[in-house]
Amino acid sequence: MPTSAISIEPLTPSIGATVHGVDLTQPLDEETFQFIHDAWMEHLVLFFRDQPMTPDQHLEFGRMFGDLHIHPAAPYEHGNPELMRIYTDKDSFRNNGERWHSDVSADEEPPMASILHIHHIPTQGGDTCWSNMYAAWDGLSPQMQALLEPLTALHASDYSGQYGEHKPQRESPRAVHPIARTHPVTGRKALFVNSSFTRRIVELPLEESDALLGFLFEHVKNVNFQCRFKWEANSVALWDNRCTQHMAIWDYYPESRGGIRVTVKGDKPF
Repeated sequence: MPTSAISIEPLTPSIGATVHGVDLTQPLDEETFQFIHDAWMEHLVLFFRDQPMTPDQHLEFGRMFGDLHIHPAAPYEHGNPELMRIYTDKDSFRNNGERWHSDVSADEEPPMASILHIHHIPTQGGDTCWSNMYAAWDGLSPQMQALLEPLTALHASDYSGQYGEHKPQRESPRAVHPIARTHPVTGRKALFVNSSFTRRIVELPLEESDALLGFLFEHVKNVNFQCRFKWEANSVALWDNRCTQHMAIWDYYPESRGGIRVTVKGDKPF
Protein backbone atom coordinates (compact mmCIF):
# COMPACT_ATOMS: atom_id res chain seq x y z
CA MET A 1 0.00 0.00 0.00
CA PRO A 2 1.50 3.39 -0.91
CA THR A 3 1.82 5.47 2.23
CA SER A 4 0.81 8.53 0.20
CA ALA A 5 -2.74 7.16 0.42
CA ILE A 6 -2.67 7.26 4.24
CA SER A 7 -3.56 10.38 6.20
CA ILE A 8 -3.27 11.18 9.90
CA GLU A 9 -5.86 13.42 11.59
CA PRO A 10 -4.83 14.55 15.11
CA LEU A 11 -7.59 14.60 17.74
CA THR A 12 -5.97 17.08 20.13
CA PRO A 13 -2.63 18.92 20.24
CA SER A 14 -1.45 16.58 23.01
CA ILE A 15 -2.51 13.04 22.09
CA GLY A 16 -4.47 10.89 19.69
CA ALA A 17 -4.95 10.70 15.93
CA THR A 18 -7.30 8.97 13.50
CA VAL A 19 -5.67 7.04 10.66
CA HIS A 20 -7.41 7.14 7.29
CA GLY A 21 -6.64 4.95 4.29
CA VAL A 22 -5.52 1.76 6.06
CA ASP A 23 -7.42 -1.54 5.88
CA LEU A 24 -6.52 -3.71 8.88
CA THR A 25 -8.38 -6.68 7.39
CA GLN A 26 -5.55 -6.98 4.86
CA PRO A 27 -1.89 -7.87 5.54
CA LEU A 28 0.26 -4.76 5.97
CA ASP A 29 3.54 -4.43 4.09
CA GLU A 30 6.63 -3.26 5.97
CA GLU A 31 6.44 0.30 4.65
CA THR A 32 2.82 0.70 5.76
CA PHE A 33 3.52 -0.82 9.16
CA GLN A 34 6.49 1.49 9.70
CA PHE A 35 4.34 4.49 8.74
CA ILE A 36 1.75 3.44 11.33
CA HIS A 37 4.44 2.80 13.94
CA ASP A 38 5.99 6.24 13.40
CA ALA A 39 2.57 7.90 13.70
CA TRP A 40 1.94 5.89 16.88
CA MET A 41 5.20 7.10 18.42
CA GLU A 42 4.18 10.68 17.64
CA HIS A 43 0.52 10.58 18.70
CA LEU A 44 0.64 7.78 21.37
CA VAL A 45 -2.81 6.43 20.51
CA LEU A 46 -4.16 5.79 17.01
CA PHE A 47 -7.76 5.20 15.96
CA PHE A 48 -9.02 3.32 12.92
CA ARG A 49 -12.67 3.43 11.82
CA ASP A 50 -14.65 0.79 9.87
CA GLN A 51 -12.35 -2.18 10.48
CA PRO A 52 -14.41 -5.41 10.47
CA MET A 53 -11.43 -7.54 11.51
CA THR A 54 -11.75 -11.23 12.24
CA PRO A 55 -10.08 -12.51 15.42
CA ASP A 56 -7.22 -13.93 13.34
CA GLN A 57 -6.69 -10.58 11.61
CA HIS A 58 -6.71 -8.84 14.99
CA LEU A 59 -4.06 -11.26 16.25
CA GLU A 60 -1.98 -10.82 13.10
CA PHE A 61 -1.98 -7.04 13.50
CA GLY A 62 -0.97 -7.35 17.15
CA ARG A 63 1.90 -9.73 16.40
CA MET A 64 3.43 -7.16 14.05
CA PHE A 65 4.33 -5.23 17.22
CA GLY A 66 5.69 -8.22 19.15
CA ASP A 67 4.74 -11.30 21.15
CA LEU A 68 1.29 -11.21 22.71
CA HIS A 69 0.52 -10.86 26.41
CA ILE A 70 -2.03 -13.05 28.19
CA HIS A 71 -3.95 -11.54 31.08
CA PRO A 72 -3.95 -14.24 33.79
CA ALA A 73 -7.45 -13.50 35.11
CA ALA A 74 -9.49 -11.94 32.29
CA PRO A 75 -12.21 -13.71 30.28
CA TYR A 76 -11.35 -14.43 26.67
CA GLU A 77 -13.02 -15.18 23.35
CA HIS A 78 -12.93 -17.99 20.79
CA GLY A 79 -11.01 -20.30 23.13
CA ASN A 80 -7.88 -18.15 22.82
CA PRO A 81 -6.54 -16.34 25.92
CA GLU A 82 -4.74 -13.86 23.63
CA LEU A 83 -8.19 -12.48 22.71
CA MET A 84 -9.23 -10.71 25.91
CA ARG A 85 -12.95 -10.10 26.26
CA ILE A 86 -13.99 -6.51 27.07
CA TYR A 87 -17.67 -6.37 27.96
CA THR A 88 -19.91 -4.35 30.27
CA ASP A 89 -23.71 -4.55 30.60
CA LYS A 90 -26.45 -3.92 33.16
CA ASP A 91 -25.43 -7.00 35.14
CA SER A 92 -21.76 -6.04 35.43
CA PHE A 93 -20.54 -5.44 38.98
CA ARG A 94 -18.36 -2.64 37.63
CA ASN A 95 -16.56 -1.52 34.50
CA ASN A 96 -12.95 -2.58 35.01
CA GLY A 97 -11.56 0.31 32.99
CA GLU A 98 -13.45 3.11 34.70
CA ARG A 99 -10.41 4.44 36.59
CA TRP A 100 -7.31 5.93 35.02
CA HIS A 101 -4.73 3.23 34.40
CA SER A 102 -2.00 1.77 32.24
CA ASP A 103 -2.81 -1.84 31.36
CA VAL A 104 -1.44 -4.43 33.80
CA SER A 105 1.23 -2.09 35.15
CA ALA A 106 1.64 -4.47 38.11
CA ASP A 107 3.47 -6.96 35.90
CA GLU A 108 7.27 -7.03 36.12
CA GLU A 109 7.24 -6.41 32.36
CA PRO A 110 3.98 -4.55 31.67
CA PRO A 111 2.50 -4.81 28.17
CA MET A 112 3.73 -2.12 25.81
CA ALA A 113 0.70 -1.92 23.52
CA SER A 114 -3.01 -2.63 23.58
CA ILE A 115 -5.27 -2.96 20.53
CA LEU A 116 -9.00 -2.80 21.25
CA HIS A 117 -11.57 -3.71 18.58
CA ILE A 118 -15.07 -2.66 19.63
CA HIS A 119 -17.89 -4.71 18.13
CA HIS A 120 -20.96 -3.59 20.05
CA ILE A 121 -21.73 -0.05 21.22
CA PRO A 122 -24.52 1.58 23.24
CA THR A 123 -26.84 4.09 21.59
CA GLN A 124 -25.24 6.87 23.66
CA GLY A 125 -22.11 7.18 25.75
CA GLY A 126 -19.31 4.67 26.17
CA ASP A 127 -16.40 6.93 25.16
CA THR A 128 -12.81 6.29 26.26
CA CYS A 129 -10.31 8.96 27.32
CA TRP A 130 -6.52 8.78 27.04
CA SER A 131 -3.96 10.96 28.82
CA ASN A 132 -0.41 11.75 27.67
CA MET A 133 2.13 10.82 30.36
CA TYR A 134 4.96 12.63 28.59
CA ALA A 135 2.90 15.80 28.98
CA ALA A 136 2.10 14.88 32.58
CA TRP A 137 5.81 14.58 33.37
CA ASP A 138 6.73 17.73 31.45
CA GLY A 139 3.92 19.58 33.24
CA LEU A 140 5.56 19.10 36.63
CA SER A 141 7.89 21.76 38.02
CA PRO A 142 11.64 21.09 37.83
CA GLN A 143 11.65 20.83 41.63
CA MET A 144 8.93 18.15 41.59
CA GLN A 145 10.70 16.27 38.80
CA ALA A 146 13.92 16.30 40.83
CA LEU A 147 12.05 14.87 43.83
CA LEU A 148 10.34 12.12 41.82
CA GLU A 149 13.08 11.02 39.45
CA PRO A 150 15.00 8.76 41.89
CA LEU A 151 11.83 7.28 43.42
CA THR A 152 10.08 3.99 42.69
CA ALA A 153 6.51 2.85 43.28
CA LEU A 154 4.86 -0.46 44.08
CA HIS A 155 2.21 -1.59 41.60
CA ALA A 156 -0.13 -4.43 42.60
CA SER A 157 -3.38 -6.02 41.46
CA ASP A 158 -5.88 -8.15 43.33
CA TYR A 159 -8.02 -8.93 40.26
CA SER A 160 -11.07 -7.30 41.76
CA GLY A 161 -14.34 -6.59 39.98
CA GLN A 162 -15.07 -8.40 36.73
CA TYR A 163 -11.68 -10.13 36.61
CA GLY A 164 -12.15 -11.41 40.14
CA GLU A 165 -14.86 -13.72 38.80
CA HIS A 166 -12.27 -15.71 36.83
CA LYS A 167 -9.67 -17.89 38.53
CA PRO A 168 -6.23 -16.43 37.80
CA GLN A 169 -3.62 -18.59 36.09
CA ARG A 170 -0.94 -17.26 38.45
CA GLU A 171 -0.65 -15.20 41.61
CA SER A 172 -1.74 -11.58 41.48
CA PRO A 173 1.21 -9.54 40.19
CA ARG A 174 3.28 -7.08 42.21
CA ALA A 175 6.17 -5.06 40.84
CA VAL A 176 8.24 -2.01 41.67
CA HIS A 177 8.74 0.47 38.82
CA PRO A 178 10.38 3.90 38.47
CA ILE A 179 7.97 6.81 38.79
CA ALA A 180 9.74 8.54 35.90
CA ARG A 181 9.81 5.93 33.14
CA THR A 182 12.06 6.30 30.08
CA HIS A 183 10.44 5.27 26.80
CA PRO A 184 12.77 2.75 25.09
CA VAL A 185 12.04 4.10 21.59
CA THR A 186 11.72 7.86 22.01
CA GLY A 187 13.97 8.28 25.06
CA ARG A 188 11.41 10.64 26.62
CA LYS A 189 10.42 10.62 30.29
CA ALA A 190 6.84 9.66 31.17
CA LEU A 191 5.03 9.70 34.50
CA PHE A 192 4.39 6.05 35.43
CA VAL A 193 1.94 5.88 38.34
CA ASN A 194 -1.79 5.24 38.11
CA SER A 195 -4.70 5.10 40.52
CA SER A 196 -5.73 1.56 39.56
CA PHE A 197 -2.47 -0.27 40.28
CA THR A 198 0.02 2.01 42.09
CA ARG A 199 -0.10 1.36 45.84
CA ARG A 200 2.72 3.38 47.38
CA ILE A 201 6.05 5.10 46.83
CA VAL A 202 8.66 2.72 48.17
CA GLU A 203 11.16 5.25 49.53
CA LEU A 204 8.66 7.43 51.46
CA PRO A 205 6.65 6.94 54.66
CA LEU A 206 3.08 5.91 53.91
CA GLU A 207 1.56 9.28 54.82
CA GLU A 208 3.92 11.14 52.49
CA SER A 209 3.44 8.52 49.78
CA ASP A 210 -0.35 8.81 49.95
CA ALA A 211 -0.22 12.60 49.73
CA LEU A 212 2.18 12.65 46.79
CA LEU A 213 0.37 9.90 44.87
CA GLY A 214 -2.93 11.70 45.45
CA PHE A 215 -1.46 14.80 43.81
CA LEU A 216 -0.09 12.80 40.86
CA PHE A 217 -3.36 10.90 40.34
CA GLU A 218 -5.15 14.24 40.05
CA HIS A 219 -2.42 15.69 37.85
CA VAL A 220 -2.89 13.07 35.10
CA LYS A 221 -6.56 14.13 34.78
CA ASN A 222 -5.58 17.51 33.31
CA VAL A 223 -7.71 17.90 30.17
CA ASN A 224 -4.78 19.52 28.36
CA PHE A 225 -3.09 16.10 28.39
CA GLN A 226 -6.12 14.23 27.02
CA CYS A 227 -8.16 13.10 24.06
CA ARG A 228 -11.60 11.50 24.07
CA PHE A 229 -12.76 8.97 21.47
CA LYS A 230 -16.34 8.18 20.53
CA TRP A 231 -16.58 4.56 19.49
CA GLU A 232 -18.44 3.21 16.51
CA ALA A 233 -18.91 -0.48 15.74
CA ASN A 234 -15.66 -1.84 14.23
CA SER A 235 -13.52 1.00 15.54
CA VAL A 236 -10.00 0.05 16.62
CA ALA A 237 -7.72 1.84 19.08
CA LEU A 238 -3.97 1.19 19.38
CA TRP A 239 -2.29 2.77 22.41
CA ASP A 240 1.13 2.81 24.04
CA ASN A 241 0.97 1.73 27.68
CA ARG A 242 4.50 3.04 28.30
CA CYS A 243 3.46 6.67 27.97
CA THR A 244 -0.34 6.85 28.26
CA GLN A 245 -3.16 6.14 30.66
CA HIS A 246 -6.78 5.61 29.72
CA MET A 247 -10.22 5.48 31.30
CA ALA A 248 -13.40 3.89 29.93
CA ILE A 249 -16.48 5.95 30.75
CA TRP A 250 -19.39 3.85 32.02
CA ASP A 251 -22.24 6.26 31.28
CA TYR A 252 -24.49 3.97 29.24
CA TYR A 253 -26.28 1.84 31.87
CA PRO A 254 -28.37 -0.28 31.29
CA GLU A 255 -27.00 -0.72 27.76
CA SER A 256 -23.90 -2.71 26.88
CA ARG A 257 -20.56 -2.26 25.15
CA GLY A 258 -18.23 -5.03 24.05
CA GLY A 259 -15.18 -5.96 22.05
CA ILE A 260 -11.86 -7.79 22.07
CA ARG A 261 -8.43 -6.58 23.18
CA VAL A 262 -5.12 -7.92 21.97
CA THR A 263 -2.18 -6.90 24.16
CA VAL A 264 1.51 -6.88 23.24
CA LYS A 265 4.26 -7.86 25.67
CA GLY A 266 6.62 -5.17 26.87
CA ASP A 267 9.88 -4.96 28.78
CA LYS A 268 10.92 -3.95 32.27
CA PRO A 269 10.48 -0.22 32.88
CA PHE A 270 13.63 1.79 33.49
